[in-house]
Amino acid sequence: MLIQSFKKYSLHKSFLFLGIVLFCSSADAQFFAPKNYPQHYFIYPVDARISLAANFGELRPNHYHMGLDCRTDQVINKSVKAAAEGYISRVSVAPFGYGQAIYINHSNGLTTVYGHLHRFNRALEKYVKEQQYKLESWNVDLEIPPGLFPVEKGQFIAYSGSTGGSMGPHCHFEIRDTKTEKVLNELLFGLPIPDNVPPAIVRLAMYDRNKSTYSQSPELFGLKRLNGKYTIAQNVLEVHSDKISFGISANDKQSGSHNPNGIYEAIIYLDGLPLSAFQLDSISYAETRYVNANVDYKTRASGGSYIQHLSRLPGYPPGVYKDINGNGVVELTDEDIHQIKIVVKDANDNSSVLEFKIKKDLIPLPQNPNPTLSYSNQKEFLPNSVNIFENENLQLYLPVSTLYDSVSFACSERKSVSPDSYSSVYSIFSGLIPAQDYFTVRVKADKQVNDKVADRMLIKRDWKGNGSVIAATRDGDWYSAKVNAFGDFELIADEVPPVISIDFHDNANISRYHSIVIAPRDNNDEIKNFRAELDGKWLMFSNDKGRKYIYTFDERCPRGKHELKVSVEDEAGNITERIVHFTR
Repeated sequence: MLIQSFKKYSLHKSFLFLGIVLFCSSADAQFFAPKNYPQHYFIYPVDARISLAANFGELRPNHYHMGLDCRTDQVINKSVKAAAEGYISRVSVAPFGYGQAIYINHSNGLTTVYGHLHRFNRALEKYVKEQQYKLESWNVDLEIPPGLFPVEKGQFIAYSGSTGGSMGPHCHFEIRDTKTEKVLNELLFGLPIPDNVPPAIVRLAMYDRNKSTYSQSPELFGLKRLNGKYTIAQNVLEVHSDKISFGISANDKQSGSHNPNGIYEAIIYLDGLPLSAFQLDSISYAETRYVNANVDYKTRASGGSYIQHLSRLPGYPPGVYKDINGNGVVELTDEDIHQIKIVVKDANDNSSVLEFKIKKDLIPLPQNPNPTLSYSNQKEFLPNSVNIFENENLQLYLPVSTLYDSVSFACSERKSVSPDSYSSVYSIFSGLIPAQDYFTVRVKADKQVNDKVADRMLIKRDWKGNGSVIAATRDGDWYSAKVNAFGDFELIADEVPPVISIDFHDNANISRYHSIVIAPRDNNDEIKNFRAELDGKWLMFSNDKGRKYIYTFDERCPRGKHELKVSVEDEAGNITERIVHFTR
């Protein structure tokens, strides 16, 4: 379509091309709304050498990295400071995610977040502990009144740590719009993080967009640098389709750091005309799973590299993308040579350019791998549509927002080898196809479910050994659950209660212990509820990273004899209770 328009106005082609070039050179910054973020309002939040382990927009499984990971010199207990004047508005404590985190509201309508903390300052630590005992829950998300904990710029608020979903000591730092809760790219606020290093473009990927991105593997091309620009080895890339799109593997680094982080922006041009762009800024946590449409999910899930699409997949709302002239898909209607330019930027406006030429070659006739089943007879699940499948034993309901691209429906059935199974194993698509939204899986029991296990039924989802179980809702012989990943599903019963392991025996003298460690285990690796009582009163055990439950001795457990009662429940509702006595 774009090429046709060039042909139509061939008499004015030189003038038109010049106009396009002038437009592009002056309008790059206008593809996205200008940023009016306050500069140098926030200070770097950690008392450590300024260095990043990750930046905003870095690609992660099922989400973008939503902040800066500030290094803490590879140790915990570095001072974390309020980045600006405000008040502590929220505190959260959780086994995963940001672990122990502080949220500070500022008068300019922004909120800063500080995650993976080891412990809070003394006054806040005391307040949080009081609330945990009041709620009888270590895992809390506390809204704090505005006047309770005011802070000054640079004031000590906590010690850095590695709690929650952290793989090593650092402080996660975010800047959010308080009202919308959109997370903003922190590198756009003038923080003192030096960066004059342009992004590196590692490889190019090409897709045939006459078919779904999930029904193909992209053509990959290595890159070389020539005269300061990236290019491919071929003089002209021959294209065997009249509709193609491109993706790139790219990363960025800060000055003085070798850590490869995420890029900020990418723009694709055809013969000087900007087609499409994406920019990683202002993303909410409700939107962050759309990273699975920004990247080639199938390639990554198959063990390949991250590749970011330069065109918006049909099931992805505009989000981080900007459709400028079309949606980034290149439509070739002639056999002329055309120029592709891809510009990649970081948040400090350092940029790198990839340029190469393409030409449409002979297009091979489509091949039908199954002559007994034509493409038109295959059931195709479409994005932006409700998709339903049902037979006598299995039903699927996919809401409108589930799929990013079309995919031919694939489901196979095999007998289960598990003695706990009450159905066949149904392979629905595969773990190589992403889902944005939760969808419903309904499975019919293939044998009588007796009253003993009727309320202990689970739907198990698995993909290459990575699985989970969800308590099933019963409707006659049918059992359903909501999931957000494809794979292998079966209906199972779980009558096995959890096992509770405590690090001392009954009537032990643990006077030299500093803590009590409890490690519950479950046959399906799902602990739903944990409760401990000391002498009849709730006792707080931490559960960082969900592995062990730990109580560190404090005033709640004075010297003397005590009774500890522990209760653990799994996803199926099986409960184990254990009572031990000890002397301290």
